[in-house]
Amino acid sequence: MTTILLHKPYGFLSQFTPEPSSRWACLRDLIDVPGVYAAGRLDADSEGLLLLTDQGRLQQRLTDPRFGHWRSYWVQVEGQPEDAQLQQLRQGIDIQHRQTMPAQLRWLQGEEIPLLPERSPPIRVRAKIPNSWLELSLREGRNRQVRRMTAAVGLPTLRLVRFRIDLMDGGDALDLHDLPAGSWRFVTSAEQDRLNRLLSGRVPRPLKAGRGANRQE
Repeated sequence: MTTILLHKPYGFLSQFTPEPSSRWACLRDLIDVPGVYAAGRLDADSEGLLLLTDQGRLQQRLTDPRFGHWRSYWVQVEGQPEDAQLQQLRQGIDIQHRQTMPAQLRWLQGEEIPLLPERSPPIRVRAKIPNSWLELSLREGRNRQVRRMTAAVGLPTLRLVRFRIDLMDGGDALDLHDLPAGSWRFVTSAEQDRLNRLLSGRVPRPLKAGRGANRQE
């Protein structure tokens, strides 16, 4: 089994074939390993951790909404959040006539703010409007969900970076560590052990309200 961790940069589709007439690049410009495909997706304008594998069962396990794997994101938003806005995001937001599932959320301040290199191209900055960093974790993957959620409470997303994928409730996870944007590596033996434990685990009951399978942000 071949399994790869990629730090997908801004401007790349989560696929190896370019879209006709699209301005976005694709993964074949970053990875030259045959037979692997993304287990889950990130939108072209999102960054961060993407797992690629040649094993269909692992792809299915990571994207099937029954399993509800937590995905964690660093989200740079325009504005300074108020308690009511943060609570709305935690409880769930009505998006396209469907309520999102409860989320885990922290407002990052001071030394908690992630030390990331400037994005290329840089984010939009307005001199009189501050920006803030949130750490947001979701168990579902509806289309552009993070951006729709923050926009709904008046905190538009400026930058979105997925930094962790939880594999099991017991704490097994995959994360970016210090993998630079645009770089990839094969999983370590310890990470492969975590994936093996995931595949040997029991199938849970389906998640209820708000479930989604496309795992795209």
